Amino acid sequence: MYLPAHFSEPRTEVLHALMRARPLATLVTLAAGGLDANHIPLHLSPEDGPLGTLRGHVARANPLWRECASGTDALAIFHGPDAYITPGWYPTKAQTGKAVPTWNYAVVHAHGALRAVDDRAWLRAHLAALTAQHEAASAQPWQIDDAPADYIEKMFSAVVGIEITITRLTGKWKASQNQVPENQAGVAHGLRERAGADDLAMAALVEEAARGRAVR
Repeated sequence: MYLPAHFSEPRTEVLHALMRARPLATLVTLAAGGLDANHIPLHLSPEDGPLGTLRGHVARANPLWRECASGTDALAIFHGPDAYITPGWYPTKAQTGKAVPTWNYAVVHAHGALRAVDDRAWLRAHLAALTAQHEAASAQPWQIDDAPADYIEKMFSAVVGIEITITRLTGKWKASQNQVPENQAGVAHGLRERAGADDLAMAALVEEAARGRAVR
C-alpha cells in the first residue's frame, strides 16, 4: 500500500479500535488459481501475540480453509469511514482555483499466516466471543445456547475456523492532513453538512488531524 508519511497511523491501539468497530474484513490470499478474496467478519483478540490474533470461520464448502491448511500468507483489510471530498469545500479554491477532488479514507492492513482450525471446541469458543461482542448492545443478547443443541451441532459441522496471528499492521488515515488549516476546516464543515454516517465519521478524523493528534 502506498503510504505517504503524513497519512501513516502506526498506533496499534488506534488500528485495533477500527478493526473492532469494522470487523468485516476483505481477506486476500494467493490460491492455486491466483489471488482470492473473501469477505469475513474477523474477531480480534488483542492480547494474543504482540499485535493480536484474528479469528473467523468459513463455510466448509469454501476451498479457502483447505488451501491454507498448512499455513499461507494472508492480508486482512479492514475498511474504516471513507468520503468523497469536493474542491468546493476548500476556501483556497476561490483564491487560486488550484484544487481537485479527492477521496478520504481510513484503512488497516493486517498481515500474517493463515491456518485452518477444524475443532468443535475452538469453534464454540470463537462463535461465543464473536456473538457476545456484536450482541452486547441488544436488550436480550442472543447466545449459542438459545438455539436447539442439535441445530447448533449441524451448524458447527458446516463451518471451519480460521486464525491469523498478526505479524504486521499498517494503518493509513487519509484525512486531509496535506491541506492547510482553512481547507481542513472547510472539509470538516462540508462533511458535517452532507451528514452521511461515513461523512460524520470522516469529519471527526479530519478535525482530529487538524488538531494535530493524528500521526504525521
